[in-house]
Amino acid sequence: MTASLALLSAATNITWHLLPLALVISLAYSASRYELPQRILRRSVRLFFTILIFMLIVFAVLWVLSFKL
Repeated sequence: MTASLALLSAATNITWHLLPLALVISLAYSASRYELPQRILRRSVRLFFTILIFMLIVFAVLWVLSFKL
């Protein structure tokens, strides 16, 4: 069982961990700055999409720079 779990974790692409990581970061940051639950959720969703857009821009820049290497 542990061998199959290790094989599964080795086959998983590390970039799929970026989505939950961005979500946790945005929730923790918003919860540390605001007190109202509605405001925390609203700001964390906004920050989550800001982080995703920034990561996509960085990915696109790196992809263009690595083209035909």
